[in-house]
Amino acid sequence: MASITEYYAGKSVLITGATGFMGKVLVEKLLWSCPDVKALYILVRPKAGQSMEQRVSHMMKCKLFDRVREANPDFHKKIIPISSELTQPGLSISPEDVEKLSACINIVFHCAATIRFDEPLKHALQLNVIATQELLSLAQRMHHLEAFIHISTAYANCNRKHIDEVIYPPPVEPKKLIESLEWMDDGIVQDITPRLIGDRPNTYTYTKALAEYVVQQEQDKLNIGIIRPSIVGASWQEPFPGWIDNFNGPSGVFIAAGKGILQKNKRIWRKTPKTTLVYNCTSGGINPFHWGEIEHHVISSFKRNPLEQAFRRPNANITSNYLINQYWILVSHKFPALIYDLFLRLCGQKPQMMRIFNRLHKAIGLLEYFSSQDWEWNSDNISMLMSQLTPEDRTMFNFDVRQLNWPEYIENYCIGTKKYVLNEDMSDIPAARQHLRKLRNIRYTFNTLLVVFIWRVFIARSQMARNIWYFVVSLCFKFLSYFRASSTLTN
Repeated sequence: MASITEYYAGKSVLITGATGFMGKVLVEKLLWSCPDVKALYILVRPKAGQSMEQRVSHMMKCKLFDRVREANPDFHKKIIPISSELTQPGLSISPEDVEKLSACINIVFHCAATIRFDEPLKHALQLNVIATQELLSLAQRMHHLEAFIHISTAYANCNRKHIDEVIYPPPVEPKKLIESLEWMDDGIVQDITPRLIGDRPNTYTYTKALAEYVVQQEQDKLNIGIIRPSIVGASWQEPFPGWIDNFNGPSGVFIAAGKGILQKNKRIWRKTPKTTLVYNCTSGGINPFHWGEIEHHVISSFKRNPLEQAFRRPNANITSNYLINQYWILVSHKFPALIYDLFLRLCGQKPQMMRIFNRLHKAIGLLEYFSSQDWEWNSDNISMLMSQLTPEDRTMFNFDVRQLNWPEYIENYCIGTKKYVLNEDMSDIPAARQHLRKLRNIRYTFNTLLVVFIWRVFIARSQMARNIWYFVVSLCFKFLSYFRASSTLTN
């Protein structure tokens, strides 16, 4: 069997979602490990005032491509952008580009999707299901297509406790749902969404399950593979440890903990982990790592490598008790935020901390379903795929999570959020540590004054409190007297 590098030599690849996190990593990996790949066609749309060309140029200047740029300064010539819009019929690809793609594409990677958990159903359906149908239609016109790879999610079937590497029956026939929603206004769709998604937590998992079924329907015409990653975090080894460029997934929570914004959180559990080939890319059943352990290593890492201008010292605890959680949200989040915003108002600045906390709590609430459940994923196909690789490919395309050292990975992840998401300089760590020491001293002073104040109030109002106080002081005095006497006799 040819090696992976040999297989991609001379091949043309189409990638959707190439400007997103996973898409960029895929583009870089193909350019680095398969240097003889002929061309990478990427579907791109104008966004945020940037043209297609500007977005691609900005992407290629990213640090992610440093090693590729050093090995081949002209690597950008292999990246060919195609103007596209996932919300439009035919993906808004011009007839000329359709002909070009139909004539040359050998492999399709469909990475594009909306990953917002609270996306309105109509929009999630358009981006995750209808766009997939349009891409499959285009793929059927490709004369030399060898594989269609669809990126799904391990949570597409999160309403099940045990998830095999199979396509499960969809919650509803996608075509019927699309036709039904076409005539409804957004208000009606919003009202019926909870009934439609049923026991799934959000529109994201619901539409990704529908998309898997849509892809499976084409298995007689195309060679199809479906990849189901679970939680997506920073890079493990390549192109360098800790690469991350967004706040999605656990990244935003890690940063909030490092900044001292997040102090308490709800309990989160560990995740444990055949026609159309489905690959459950999860680690829980192979190399498990508990969320409690993650919490410990995240806090430890940010104490060693603190973020700049932290709001408080990093500290987060996990609890399963709802009342305790609500108490700590009030004491550790809302009260400090109100005090800080009051301070900003007095200084003539715009209050912002309560807004930040509200956004953080909303994000945590959206993740709560996934962090408080327990699943088992079958990963036989992943093991089978690994066994078929050559020794060289196992090294160059390593995805054996049994080899992953979790504490080291979390350390690199936290450093990655500091360097690549927040763009903080590692040389400023001594100053950041000094800032943490100041926050510690302020906290100790405040807590001491608070205890003294409360105790004085009790002493002033309660005879019992005064009696206890006098007893403790008398006991300490007697102990000190005894200690001095003992020292005198010894001398």
